[in-house]
Amino acid sequence: MIYTVTFNPAIDYLLHTDNLNLGQTNRSKYEQIFFGGKGINVSRVLSQLNIPNTALGFIAGFTGKELENSLQKMGINTDFIQLNSGMTRINVKLKGMCETEINAQGPQIMQGDIDKLFSKLIKLKADDILVLAGSIPSTLPDNIYEEILKFISEKHIKTVVDATGKLLLNVLKYKPFLIKPNLFELEEICGEKLINDDKISNAAKALQQKGAQNVLVSLGEMGALLLDENGHIHRGKAFKITPVNTVGAGDSMVAGFIAGIKNGFDYALSLGIAAGCATAATADLATRSDIEKFISLD
Repeated sequence: MIYTVTFNPAIDYLLHTDNLNLGQTNRSKYEQIFFGGKGINVSRVLSQLNIPNTALGFIAGFTGKELENSLQKMGINTDFIQLNSGMTRINVKLKGMCETEINAQGPQIMQGDIDKLFSKLIKLKADDILVLAGSIPSTLPDNIYEEILKFISEKHIKTVVDATGKLLLNVLKYKPFLIKPNLFELEEICGEKLINDDKISNAAKALQQKGAQNVLVSLGEMGALLLDENGHIHRGKAFKITPVNTVGAGDSMVAGFIAGIKNGFDYALSLGIAAGCATAATADLATRSDIEKFISLD
């Protein structure tokens, strides 16, 4: 079974306007609502690829219940922890001549809530896959990813970590199965511009030497590069698309890679790129039919 963890899920409320005038009443042309958070995004795309999975994390208030109900209607299995106070955040995104976003802080997560999460994680079995994706809210300790990987380190669980900076570097000693920095994040980690595939490969090798088994580097319109656990480099090109919205493209790539890994690294990379491109070409996350435009899903 695959499990995803989203510490601070969100309801994204998009308001499309022609203009935004501060201090005045503004009216939208139309609105959209999306349910997400990086781990949830991975779960949604996995479900589109017919890969069973369970979404873990924290929800609160009526917004949390709506998010959970909506995910279940999509066919996603959820096992969220209901917090006693606060509410799952609503992020307001104003789309017009320029884009403005207001991201809410989210509810406070107490130690008892963290303990409940660990009581779920201890039930994971060997060969399960655990996906930890995204930033962590300020109410959680900044070493929470590290503590989780330490907690399950002897259970032979494959872990996937999509995080940045120290949040990522501090977990490498626990040998995660897959990490997925994008180019900018990889450049931040290594402290230099990575201007070609050789430099990207060398930076990925440095992370592998620190413990990562497989390093998948998303490169946007340039595709992706994979350094596999055997030390082999795989290079995939992006499909030609007209970008609509890149939010969730990286999460979709993670989902595609996980879904395809049973068929080998080359197919996993191709499916990851296809899922990422399909999401970038749509207003929301990619559906199965979106992905099938780029790759066969036999």
